Amino acid sequence: MKCLHSFITTSLFLSLFVPTLAWSAPTIGSQLNVFIPSLPYLYISHSINSALLRPADNDRGWDYDMAVSHRKVDDTTYEFSLRQGVKFQDGTPFNADAVLLNMKYFKEAPFLFTKIDTVFDRAEKVDNYTVRFHLKEKYGQFLNDAIWIQFYTETYLEKFGWNGKATCPNLAEPGPYGLGPYILKEGYIEGDRQTPKAVLVANPNYWNPEYPKIETVTIFTELDSKKALEMTLDKDNALDIMPIPFSEKERVLQSRYAKLVSAPSTNNIAIHINMRTGNKRLLDKEVRVALNKALDQRRLLEKSYQGEGQISPTLAAPLYPGVDKVVKNLKAYSEVENPKAIRDELKKTLDGLELNVYTQDRFMYIWKGIDRDLRKVGVKLKFNITNSEKDVFGQLLTTNARKNTEDWDLLVWGDDDWYYNHPWSAFFVYRTHNAWSTIFQDNTMDNYIEQMFKESVGTPEFDAISEKIMRRAYNNGYMLFVPTPNKVLAVNKQVNYSPYKMANIPLWEISLKPTHWSTK
Repeated sequence: MKCLHSFITTSLFLSLFVPTLAWSAPTIGSQLNVFIPSLPYLYISHSINSALLRPADNDRGWDYDMAVSHRKVDDTTYEFSLRQGVKFQDGTPFNADAVLLNMKYFKEAPFLFTKIDTVFDRAEKVDNYTVRFHLKEKYGQFLNDAIWIQFYTETYLEKFGWNGKATCPNLAEPGPYGLGPYILKEGYIEGDRQTPKAVLVANPNYWNPEYPKIETVTIFTELDSKKALEMTLDKDNALDIMPIPFSEKERVLQSRYAKLVSAPSTNNIAIHINMRTGNKRLLDKEVRVALNKALDQRRLLEKSYQGEGQISPTLAAPLYPGVDKVVKNLKAYSEVENPKAIRDELKKTLDGLELNVYTQDRFMYIWKGIDRDLRKVGVKLKFNITNSEKDVFGQLLTTNARKNTEDWDLLVWGDDDWYYNHPWSAFFVYRTHNAWSTIFQDNTMDNYIEQMFKESVGTPEFDAISEKIMRRAYNNGYMLFVPTPNKVLAVNKQVNYSPYKMANIPLWEISLKPTHWSTK
């Protein structure tokens, strides 16, 4: 009866918005519950929305989505052939006119975390299913940006447009506004605002009738980490997928109901040093470098991470293209000098320093190790803990303009790879006039970033500028550098799911075994 009620509810919702189509429907009553505490809007965005390209767990980081092919006409012109026969979730057609309408609104209020807001010039209709994008200058990151230039119905654009924020847009309210395999039925998840829960239902208008495989997906964004783990390990499997603290690996391995899934990643843990409104001593490069030298990354990796990760000299994951070459020569501070051997020297610089830490509860396992290392050199940490990432972003994104309301010196967030096999998702915090940066003005670094925008991943020029960016961040101690984490998840044993190495959960690809709690 519960499964039938769920199916009827979903069908009624869909009937309000979309016409009935021939469709290989997911299993009646099938449900999935997922906890995503970091960047949930990025992880689920491509399950609801679509762009010319979508994330893929391959060497280039993307596959075609609303485009079926493309060609680079010249350094400033890209042409895309569009997928035909596609409809938005409300049944209206997707074609070149829809792309041009979306780009009109995008140009009025584009996202602000790259340079696309100033580089994009115009979109041109070649025919009903071919469009050209014209840029104002050479811009090697365009294809990565295209993954995030998502398309919305005219109804949505008239109501909300694009938001012109420092974060990617998503859907400001539930409704049949996108092209993705799922329709947002309840709640909303955006970069700077979200409900604690969002509900997604299968889109019968999706262009690929093989997907999605599950009828309803519920996303939780603000659960207490300890309670969430109990929900995942419980026999009722109230949660099907969640990232876990590394310290809980053994509990998951011993669980009768959940399995441990672990894989290398291009994710990062960003620990900001507040050089805008923080402790004045943090303006001293010697202090920032000493803080980094005090951290024993190898011990952090072994103890706090339970071996799940890689030692990293800067914020950027060693698996990134370009970064993989730099880390052969640039080593983490603790790999160059053992922190224990220079402890007395570090105390001369750091003794008596008191720092305020702003963190999500899920990162306390890291802070315990950091606190241990810093106490040995006379640094005292005071913690302000929240279970909501939006609280963290509320402070982070206002600090560059000196408008933060919490007194913080160190702040952490899960900087998972949302740029898909391109290190910009790590480098962008070094762009010192960007809202994501808490570094004081550095014209040299900003110029490096400008040069990087022009180059394409995989070229010698890109590798060279990546090294300049990393070495300047390293030599100036611009962040508190910690190991790159693996993806470590607890997953219901009745769920078939293989994680991508970046910040995307392909909800449409996930399937359930017949014995899953929602279908058995």
